[in-house]
Amino acid sequence: MTKALLEWSTNRLLAEAARRRDRTFGPRITYSPKVFIPLTRLCRDRCDYCTFATVPARLGSAFLSLDEVRALARKGAAVGAAEALFTLGERPELRWSSARDALRSLGAATTLDYLRTAADVAIAEGLLPHLNPGTLTPEEVASLRPHAVSMGTMLESIRPDLPVHRNAPDKDPDLRLATVRAMALQHVPTTSGILVGIGDSEADRLRALEALAAIAEETGFLQEVIVQNFLPKPGTRLRHAPPADHEAHLRTIALARLVLPPTVHVQAPPNLSDDIEGLLSAGIDDLGGISRVTPDHVNPERPWPEIELLERRLAEAGRDLVPRLALYPEYARRDDAVDDALRPAVRASMDRDGFAREHQWFSGRPGPLPPRVVTVSRRAPAGWFDELEAASRSGEGPSLELLEHALSARGTDAQAVIDLADALRRETNGDVVTFVQNRNINYTNQCTFGCGFCAFSRGPRSLALRGAPYLLSMEQILAKVAEAAARGATEVCLQGGIHPRFDGGTYLDIAEAIHERFPAMHIHAFSALEVFEGSRRLGWPLDRYLSELAARGVRSLPGTAAEILDDEVRAVICPEKLTTDQWLEVHETAHAVGLRSNVTIMFGTVETTTHTARHLMRTRALGTRTRGFTEFVPLPFVHMGAPIFLAGRARRGPTLREAVLLHAVGRIAYHGVIDNVQASWVKMGPAGAVLLLDAGANDLGGTLMEESISHAAGAAHASELTVAELGAIAAQRGRHLVQRTTFYEHLMDVTIASTHS
Repeated sequence: MTKALLEWSTNRLLAEAARRRDRTFGPRITYSPKVFIPLTRLCRDRCDYCTFATVPARLGSAFLSLDEVRALARKGAAVGAAEALFTLGERPELRWSSARDALRSLGAATTLDYLRTAADVAIAEGLLPHLNPGTLTPEEVASLRPHAVSMGTMLESIRPDLPVHRNAPDKDPDLRLATVRAMALQHVPTTSGILVGIGDSEADRLRALEALAAIAEETGFLQEVIVQNFLPKPGTRLRHAPPADHEAHLRTIALARLVLPPTVHVQAPPNLSDDIEGLLSAGIDDLGGISRVTPDHVNPERPWPEIELLERRLAEAGRDLVPRLALYPEYARRDDAVDDALRPAVRASMDRDGFAREHQWFSGRPGPLPPRVVTVSRRAPAGWFDELEAASRSGEGPSLELLEHALSARGTDAQAVIDLADALRRETNGDVVTFVQNRNINYTNQCTFGCGFCAFSRGPRSLALRGAPYLLSMEQILAKVAEAAARGATEVCLQGGIHPRFDGGTYLDIAEAIHERFPAMHIHAFSALEVFEGSRRLGWPLDRYLSELAARGVRSLPGTAAEILDDEVRAVICPEKLTTDQWLEVHETAHAVGLRSNVTIMFGTVETTTHTARHLMRTRALGTRTRGFTEFVPLPFVHMGAPIFLAGRARRGPTLREAVLLHAVGRIAYHGVIDNVQASWVKMGPAGAVLLLDAGANDLGGTLMEESISHAAGAAHASELTVAELGAIAAQRGRHLVQRTTFYEHLMDVTIASTHS
């Protein structure tokens, strides 16, 4: 059947390829922010078109030193590169004595030995290596796999008799295909490709693509195929040869899209063509690696396009440019796609969906925000967006699938979600920003539970963030409440670890003591875990225990201990903590006895969009039944001191886009059920809170006076904001600040003089 494609017109071929690409990948076009590391330019082969390979006399040294590799990796990491592309000649020691001598001086027996060491240097600098070492045996693939997240070998052509390869024994197509298959069989995310314009025919190229498609079908680990156009280069035997025919190049891209399995990515390098729009029309979904700091050493006469210009050009074409890792997201999310030793590095580099983090922004870490959260392209939002808005406004609430779309949105779709959330916020809350005068009191950091994300009770002492274990006395707790009351607080929020000496009476005693001394103070206290443990340790049913807490003065529960309300996630991040159903039971029972509570979500560890969407659906269903939730409080994971991150088992918190979108999607998901969305300035920072006020948030939480849980994890934003500072945040969006109670009754407008417009 594929042979019939050769008879198709170019227009038909390209149109069908583009349709197939769009069905699989939508408007997304990826690229890999990389640094190019030419480990050696010596090679035992001599291809007629190659300027990369050279002779020893033209090199200062046969190999880059490890210090040079480290310097290049650091330069790349400093500008946001995620990939270290190692390109090198094939087995130069088999041809050049200088290569053998150099390897001996470097303490390596072979080029592949040295490649493993150099790749580890890049990993230590925070980059993920992709290796292009040429032909390999299965044993050599196995030896390299612990040192790279992906590898590649270009097939180039299926023809064994091309004159351009007459002095290149390693370009034998059977050897190349065997290498590609060996990589893919060992679960290495594998790259291959063909070179258009070096003497073969379109029928030859179709056969090459069919051979690669067979490997992809067999293994599932051929991640991408590059369709590269030949360009003549000065100083080569083909310097006077014509470049690849542009139409032939586009047709070959389209053939690749139609012959390969639909999930295999098709790439064309953007620096080798001036017709980006043509490449898009032919069905590519990837532009390959682009470096801000190193040239394309294989095509040095063709500079990389500037990423910002490329992003704008794609936006004009209705496409979203998305950075990826050296391995594509479907492999980044799989535990079997890389060696176990590399999983922590992959997790640290990826976003929730498996792409590269868009910016070097981290929850809890001060620093300038990126210039924009999303780039809007010239296209209408995706078809699901209208369904999302209709479901939200109807009162039925969006489906799981719609929430997944919204949480994963990029570009125009993401901006549409943010704008809808802002409109719903304006309709529900008007142009006021609320806050509560409160104080956090964390009465102990000792805990019998071992939640992996919690640096408050489990953080390493070496980071000097947690401090010594402590337990506040009743007198110390009351002194903190007295200080809060003197400073105008209307609420105290009490939470702490599950201390081994606590029984359920401890929480009752704390509440009673505060209420007796400060009857006007709103007691917002005790997470679902504390309530659940308190009732269990006393042997009381939940309704009795919660009723007694209310009788002792508790008026509402914080929504903490929710984390992600999905037991697949909880089994990883907090396996000892109460289950999803138990958290929901505590809050439903609390609402039944007259207490109110809020919904929190702690996100950015290991969860997927599906897990997050389930959390929203489950809490919306409960809120619809009870009408007992006052607010939604997203809490971005602060990774720096968290044990689960330091052990390599979690991501580095959400990206800025993910954080903004979760606030927006929360507003949309809970519309008509929960009226308030809070921005955590402790985790997002004041500048981040400003962004959230345009994404559905209407509340800035509390002044806090004291915050220790996020700071134990490494958050470096302030632990207290004054009313004036909160007012300045609101003023940046042209809104006025209103002090509220815990239940969102407005107490007073707060006029803040501000220089912000």
